[in-house]
Amino acid sequence: MAIPPFLAELRAVVGNRPLWLSAVVAVVRDDEGRVLLARRADDGRWACVGGILDPGEQPADGVVRECLEETGVEVVPELLASTSVTPEVTYPNGDVTQYLVLTFRCRAVGGEARVNDDESLEVGWFPLDGLPPMIEAEHQRLRDALECTGPAFFSLGGAARP
Repeated sequence: MAIPPFLAELRAVVGNRPLWLSAVVAVVRDDEGRVLLARRADDGRWACVGGILDPGEQPADGVVRECLEETGVEVVPELLASTSVTPEVTYPNGDVTQYLVLTFRCRAVGGEARVNDDESLEVGWFPLDGLPPMIEAEHQRLRDALECTGPAFFSLGGAARP
């Protein structure tokens, strides 16, 4: 999986030191109520679709871009459902990153679910009672997006809000 050019340029300057990056995640539903998931090429895990924002990119635009690039599915963001911060992630090459993750609930409006780039091994629609194995953070993003009626879920002083 290639990293975005802006990130490669940053890494050339800072090496493996920790970077703080913004990312978006899409919890996409279709007309049948299924959710769109992708099996990641980097670690083989099933997850919601998402990725790093480009410099200056609006988060809602980024979530639309990521869905189309990775899955071929066109989406409309309906709600910013949650904001969260990941633990530090250390990649096999030694790069260390931590992400501010903005999770959007999205509605599929076109396209066809398929592996559309090198970031996914599989892409598919899943009923909520038939999800593949996922880490707890992915289940939490699903809950946040599907249960949120606004405002977005976030943490303040260690407690979940609103």
